Amino acid sequence: MTTIQLILLVIVAGISGMGSVLDEAQFHRPLISCTLVGLVLGDITTGIILGGTLEMLALGWMNVGAAMAPDAALASVISAILVIIGHQSIGAGIAVAIPLAAAGQVLTIFVRTITVFFQHLADKYAAEGSTRGIEMCHFLGLLLQGIRVAVPAALVGMVAGTDTVNALLASIPEVITRGLQVSGGFIVVVGYAMVINMMNAKSLMPFFFLGFLLAVFTNINLIGFGAVGLICAYFHVKSLARELNASAAGGSGNSIDNIDDSDLM
Repeated sequence: MTTIQLILLVIVAGISGMGSVLDEAQFHRPLISCTLVGLVLGDITTGIILGGTLEMLALGWMNVGAAMAPDAALASVISAILVIIGHQSIGAGIAVAIPLAAAGQVLTIFVRTITVFFQHLADKYAAEGSTRGIEMCHFLGLLLQGIRVAVPAALVGMVAGTDTVNALLASIPEVITRGLQVSGGFIVVVGYAMVINMMNAKSLMPFFFLGFLLAVFTNINLIGFGAVGLICAYFHVKSLARELNASAAGGSGNSIDNIDDSDLM
């Protein structure tokens, strides 16, 4: 790894760590983090494949209240570095990512505990009317979240690909790697179930089962599934529009112009 790559890797890792608390740009999600790491390390294809695989595992990972989800940022960045630089398999990346996510969960709780100091400091600046001081507290707390991923990424980036690291990864028993891959499949199912329950989109369930049957009994690739999904969405929205226009004609006052997100579920 060149010095430029290491610097860019630290920047990507820092942005991913900060994204894990911002949530807005979703830079901490595996698909984005692994893709950016792959772009920096010159193997974007592997980054996308690993990111897509880990994204399925992390689909149901989310922070709810004070409950911290497993850390997708640390797991994505470190596993992508080990897979790309160490020339490991995607299965090995999954085997490493799951315990890293648990370790990152503990680390982010530790960092959030430290940032309580900055919250109290911001209260002090607020009492003094110092907006600059409040902004400094925000940025310092955010910087700590970036450092907690950037530092491990830099350390792993400097040793990844060495004989010692490759030997350690190769020494992981196949029963563990295969077991984690199988358990990862279960996590995907749980993640989808959580998303479907939150959407409460019972009218869309027939399309879900249609996609499941097509996946099981046909050899359609992801592009084909995307086309089928677009066609189903088109007819669903057209059917909904007809129902709303019929209701408007009956005097309910609703029409196609008043469709919002809740009407599509």
